[in-house]
Amino acid sequence: MRRKSSSLLFVAVVILVVSFMGFPFFWMFLSSLKPNSELFSWPPRIFPKTITYQHYLDAVSMFKVGRYFLNSVIVAVFSMLINVFFCSLAGYAFACLDFPHKNLLLTLILATMIVPVQITLIPTFLLVKNFPLFGGNDIFGRGGSGLLNTYTGLIIPHIMTAFGVFMMRQFYSQFPKELLEAARIDGASEFVIFFRVFFPLSKPGLSALAIFTFTETWNDFLWPLVIIRTDKMRTLQLGLEVFKGRYVNDWGPLMAATTISAIPVILVFILFQRQFMSMGLTSGMK
Repeated sequence: MRRKSSSLLFVAVVILVVSFMGFPFFWMFLSSLKPNSELFSWPPRIFPKTITYQHYLDAVSMFKVGRYFLNSVIVAVFSMLINVFFCSLAGYAFACLDFPHKNLLLTLILATMIVPVQITLIPTFLLVKNFPLFGGNDIFGRGGSGLLNTYTGLIIPHIMTAFGVFMMRQFYSQFPKELLEAARIDGASEFVIFFRVFFPLSKPGLSALAIFTFTETWNDFLWPLVIIRTDKMRTLQLGLEVFKGRYVNDWGPLMAATTISAIPVILVFILFQRQFMSMGLTSGMK
């Protein structure tokens, strides 16, 4: 009886916390469906009396939300795929291979996590701007704009992260050593072991890293603000800020555009949550 009461209390607390954290998103969505006359009504009305989709039409027509949305999708998806691939390779190397100064190198990589993004902003900008043979640059990276105002320039800071390397290293360290030893006894190379044995069994870790990488890239505002020069290349988060500054009093389309910006993150989590929450390492023993 005591255990049942504890479970009910836990469920009640979880529902309360989820409701508290989810209410702003719920209010944002409902506000995007309200006509302008109800947005600032007093007393405030949570649920719209009259539902309208005009704010979404205005956001698409006057805000260019479709172009900004496409830019964000391209950058976030490619950043996620590249980051997951390289971080999983590095994580496998640190977890399963022996090479000189492995622990020291891992420590140095992890030490970069304490460096604020603002400190690395200028070096990263110079690296992108002076990238050789791109954007009018010569072989020494001079004379042009490099990778500024390009999808590649937006993706570069996210292609590999210290957090991703550490996360995959910890994940691969939990794999049974028998898998690695059996594959090596059979004469498999390290690349074959990784792609044929470890990689197919790492869906929970890869899904978690994919969610984190996609969310971080999708919500990134500072880096696009630094390197984007034209309206055509703006990401959705950057476009929202410009829209907010330009149409301060027109909150309906802004709420509609913000609602649209939240949809991909929710879809990515729904897509990967099953693998993210599963603990399927026992299948490797079979």
